[in-house]
Amino acid sequence: MSNPFSQYPSGQTRDRLAERRRITAVLGPTNTGKTHLAVERMMGHETGMIGLPLRLLAREVYDRVVKAKGSRNVALITGEEKILPASARYFICTVEAMPLDREVDFLAVDEIQLSADRERGHTFTDRLLRARGHAETMMLGSETARGLIQKLLPETHFINRPRFSELSWTGSKKITRLPRRSAIVAFSADQVYAIAELIRRQRGGAAVVMGALSPRTRNAQVALYQSGEVDFLVATDAIGMGLNMDVDHVAFASTQKFDGRQHRPLQVSELAQIAGRAGRYMNNGTFGVTGDAAVPSEEMISRIESHQFEPERVFQWRNPHLDFSSVSALMRSLEIPPGRPGLARAQVGDDLEALSRMVRDPDVSACLRSPYAIQRLWEVAQVPDFRKTLASEHAGLLTRIFLFLMDPSTEGRGHIPEDWLERQMGRLDRTDGDIDILAARLAHIRTWTYVANRADWLHNPAHWQEHTRAIEDRLSDALHERLTQRFIDRRTSLLMKRLRQNEDLMTAVNGDGEILVEGEFVGRLEGFMFVPDPRAEGEQGRVLRNAASQALAGEIASRAQRLTTAPDVDISLSEHGRILWAGHPVAELKGSDNVLLPKVELVAGEELNGIARESVQTRLEAWLRVHVAQVLAPLVALRDATDIEGLARGIAFRLVENLGSLKRESIAEDVRALDQAARGQLRKHGVRFGAYSIFMPALLKPAPARLCLTLWALNRAGAEEDAFSKLPAPPTPGLTSVPADPAAPSGFYETVGFRVCGTRAVRIDMLERVADLIRPIIAARTYNGGFIVTPDMMSLVGCSGEEFASLLRGLGYRSQVERVTPPKTEETKPEEAKPEESSATEETFEMAETAFTGQEETENSAEAETPAPAEEAAVLDGAQTNEASENEESSGQVEMEIWRPQRRRHGGGKPETNRNRKPRRDKRKTGEEQEPRGGKSPRQSERGHRPQQKQDRKPREREPDPDSPFAALAVLKNRVNGNGS
Repeated sequence: MSNPFSQYPSGQTRDRLAERRRITAVLGPTNTGKTHLAVERMMGHETGMIGLPLRLLAREVYDRVVKAKGSRNVALITGEEKILPASARYFICTVEAMPLDREVDFLAVDEIQLSADRERGHTFTDRLLRARGHAETMMLGSETARGLIQKLLPETHFINRPRFSELSWTGSKKITRLPRRSAIVAFSADQVYAIAELIRRQRGGAAVVMGALSPRTRNAQVALYQSGEVDFLVATDAIGMGLNMDVDHVAFASTQKFDGRQHRPLQVSELAQIAGRAGRYMNNGTFGVTGDAAVPSEEMISRIESHQFEPERVFQWRNPHLDFSSVSALMRSLEIPPGRPGLARAQVGDDLEALSRMVRDPDVSACLRSPYAIQRLWEVAQVPDFRKTLASEHAGLLTRIFLFLMDPSTEGRGHIPEDWLERQMGRLDRTDGDIDILAARLAHIRTWTYVANRADWLHNPAHWQEHTRAIEDRLSDALHERLTQRFIDRRTSLLMKRLRQNEDLMTAVNGDGEILVEGEFVGRLEGFMFVPDPRAEGEQGRVLRNAASQALAGEIASRAQRLTTAPDVDISLSEHGRILWAGHPVAELKGSDNVLLPKVELVAGEELNGIARESVQTRLEAWLRVHVAQVLAPLVALRDATDIEGLARGIAFRLVENLGSLKRESIAEDVRALDQAARGQLRKHGVRFGAYSIFMPALLKPAPARLCLTLWALNRAGAEEDAFSKLPAPPTPGLTSVPADPAAPSGFYETVGFRVCGTRAVRIDMLERVADLIRPIIAARTYNGGFIVTPDMMSLVGCSGEEFASLLRGLGYRSQVERVTPPKTEETKPEEAKPEESSATEETFEMAETAFTGQEETENSAEAETPAPAEEAAVLDGAQTNEASENEESSGQVEMEIWRPQRRRHGGGKPETNRNRKPRRDKRKTGEEQEPRGGKSPRQSERGHRPQQKQDRKPREREPDPDSPFAALAVLKNRVNGNGS
């Protein structure tokens, strides 16, 4: 047979020797023991060498051969690691690092079908054509390589290795549904991490294997899987290259990968290479997809199951005999085509790209004066880019190294300065940081490990090899620790393993309610509810609940007994309707037909059952009744009162139904119809009749207000399942007004004792005190039946300016700027303005409100109505007098904002006004009083206050009882008139 490379005289000797030695090609599917066969054959010879596709696999085989032959007889040679005993007889290498100049009896290359790979294929093709053992040469790989091997080397002896187990398709499954002993395959670090995180939360954890991991990290991770500490493995396609693990199922999380240039679908042979890792020897395996991975076609599935694939059409090739006479000659020799069928010139690789960039540097070009320098340049250009940085950055680093080596002072025999090398490594010798940071440091240290293993580049290569390996080991251990911490829940993994083995577990509950299983925290007992560790989800949570169930039963029964005998002070009610005991919720309140007695629903799991559950339910219901009766004692007393009758009973029912407060206008007719005896019945039980509200002042305190809000939220119409989720925050205790939340549901502010007036919500008792200040000013006629805003009014409600104006408008007042004569300073704040003096008794308050606000008819049917027209006529007369006398008008008058009830302009417009009243008779012309009609109470004037009496008015025919409210009203009127005169 002719030499395929006869045109290259420098390589003729080796090539002819390779051609004379016949090779054996052992081909077959994945997991058929091809690598195992080659290792056994190698150890049967005196010397041997095997080239493997991955550093990880090389380390695995190295460890195996060391156990059999001893460390002094075995060498490990990879790009980043070299262990070369002087007496080594067996050489375990990566394919790229195989020392072809070393003579051995046996030589093997694994995964020879990678000769078709666009990036690394030319190296495998070179080993196929040129690497031989003296006694035996073995090529291992897939059946897809058979045709090209036979074409290139017709004398090859083929051995087929059938698979003894079946590989079958199981379809698509969720990650959380995958069977134990599964490997999930992804093609990016981010996807690997995301899947591993999901498995940790759902299934207890997963080991992680990627090609970028150091052998030390990878072995530690695989050990976790092989030992059964975790049942899942998340990996890249690195597991398809001979890594031996007990995998029963392979699930593809993706069927596309980035090949360095583009994202492309995996070929059927690539899918089969990875899927074939499922099953070992006689144990059947399965494969499928998970997550968002596309389901392969029926044809692809069938071909994977039957191991029938398209043969490789071409192997990649690069000229192994390079010309270093000049840079251009080197470039030309690298671009020479193969010149025979079945081979294709390899595309530009990282090394050729780096070379092209380096020769553009003027300093580099200046050094390239000899074949030695050009060969040294090519050696440096072949340093792999483990860091995966930009091509320009990688080329820059290589340029720096080349210039060190070609230092003119050493005549091109220089070395990398040790201080510079120490600085580069010092930045990497740190074990802090997360997974990504540690992985990046590992990638960087691999570059320096590769450099350290080039003996002629360093003064003391042995030192630097040891130093870089020590840094790599530390980083590897730290990365393994981070991977384990992040992706493995050792607690859950241990429990799952023990439970599968049906072992008894030691469980306990400590004083803080923490539940410990085998000393591991699995959850907490809060009240009667077991709360698993929040880090546990899905299957993990189920395992924890099962493990904790032994300790729960006895503890919950004990707690139920303690609760039934606990004093009331140990139980409380939260603002969100939860009953708390020992600081934990034990029940939730739900709305019922009785607003003061909501339903009690226990917050407890199935562990609280039977008599214990009934006793807890009964105890909490009894506590709730007592709690409501204590906090809302006035309201409960009003509900249960037996001395309230008739219409007053109806108002009492409405007050209870509305939790202690009502807008006065909503029951105006009923209030007017109450006689003094009925009013006294309600006042006796703490009911106050205000100008704007009927309420119970005792319920405005913080504790009753909070409870009222809770009960209202539980029973309001249309309440959501969570009655408190959309409620605004209640007003802070002590505030007399707050900005009103427009999103607050109707009745919210009224329940807590506030009333919405314009843009503010004002506490109803403060609103009544404002009314107490307004009434005497209107009655004094200082501002012609109106009033001005005073600091006292604003201080009561804690707002001023436009906010206070909005409040008044919300109450039905309207303002107008008028010219008026200011009253004397001592008259601007009459004593009657003080709430405690202007309303010495509730009767006086009621009659003053009747006199000045026009919201209630007088309850004395014998009192005659005092007409308003005479008062109005007096005002008109005064206006005419002012118009006639311009000097008097301007003397001492100023413009002021006067507020008056809206009824002056819009008769009956206020809600409090009796809208059904009949129109008054117009007596402006006569000034005579209207006679009482049918004994009814006299009407109020539309000015909102009782008109002043004429000086010549006839005295009443019957004087009121001095103890009656009418007598108190008369005293108040006399004092007002006296101060205003």
